[in-house]
Amino acid sequence: MKTESDPVISIEAAQELLARADYVAERRLATAVFLALKLGRPLFLEGEAGVGKTELAKALAAGLGRELIRLQCYEGLDVSSAVYEWNVQRQMMAIRLAEASGRARGEALEHDLFGAAYLVKRPILRALESAADGDAPVLLIDELDRADEPFEAYLLEVLSDFQVTIPELGTLRAQHPPIVVVTSNRTREVHDAVKRRCLYHWVDYPSPERELEILRRKAPGAAESLSREVVAFVQRLRAMDLYKAPGVAETIDWTRSLLLLDALTLDPQTVSDTLGALLKYQDDLARFPVQGLTELLEDVKARIPA
Repeated sequence: MKTESDPVISIEAAQELLARADYVAERRLATAVFLALKLGRPLFLEGEAGVGKTELAKALAAGLGRELIRLQCYEGLDVSSAVYEWNVQRQMMAIRLAEASGRARGEALEHDLFGAAYLVKRPILRALESAADGDAPVLLIDELDRADEPFEAYLLEVLSDFQVTIPELGTLRAQHPPIVVVTSNRTREVHDAVKRRCLYHWVDYPSPERELEILRRKAPGAAESLSREVVAFVQRLRAMDLYKAPGVAETIDWTRSLLLLDALTLDPQTVSDTLGALLKYQDDLARFPVQGLTELLEDVKARIPA
C-alpha cells in the first residue's frame, strides 16, 4: 500500500501518523521519528522491556504503508541468519547436473553457482534490496543487546552506508535506503560506534495521562473509571523497588484480562487473581498477598484525580 510521497512534514504530522496506528507518542519521541525520517538516519530506541519500542516500528510501518522487515536478535546471531547465505544444496545439485551432462566448465560454472539464483536473502539484505518503486521498507533490528559484539561490528556498514559486502558479488548498496529502527532493552551496553550512526532516544515509562490514552486505544471496552484505577495502580507499582516493573504491554494485558472477568473496579481478590498478567517474577508477586492489597488499593484510589 502506498502513501503520499512525504506525509511527515512536521513533528505534529509524525505524532498524527503514529496516532493513526494507535501509537501514542509524546513530543520528544515524535521529534526523534521526524528527524530520523528527514535525515535518513537509523533510529536507536533504548529502554526497559515493554515500553513500546518494537510497537513504534510496527506503527511507523503501518502509518507509512510500508513493509515491516524484522530481524529478531539473539545470542549467536550471525551473517548467515541476518544478511545472506548461499543455498549449498542447490549449488551441489547444479554441480552434479553439470557433471552428468558434461557441461562443467570451471570458472563459468563457478560464476553461475554464485549468482542471484542461489542467494538466500535474510532480513537485512531483503530490506536493502526492497523498494524498487521507492517505497523503502521499515527494517526493525529488535533487541540488538541480545546479539554478540562481532555482529554489532558487522552492522556498522549497514547503518552508515546502507550497504553490505558479499565477497562473491561485491558491495550491494540500497537504491532506496530502508527506514531503520534499532531497539535495545539494555541488558548490556551496545557499542558507541553503533549509537553514533543513529539518532538516539530513551523510551521511558509513560506519564499517567499518556498511559490512560494508550488504554483508551488498546482496550477501548474498559470503562473510564476502571482504566483510571488500572493506570494509578500500575504507576504506583513502578515507584516501588520491584525486580521488574510492569511495562505498557503488561498494563494493556492486565486491562484486557480484567475485561474478560467483567471487572468494573479493582478489588483485592481480583487484583490478586490477575496480578500474574502484570508482574512476571515470583519475588514481586509474593510482595502482594491478597490481605495486603486492601490498604494499597484504598490509597491508590484516593489519589486518583476527580
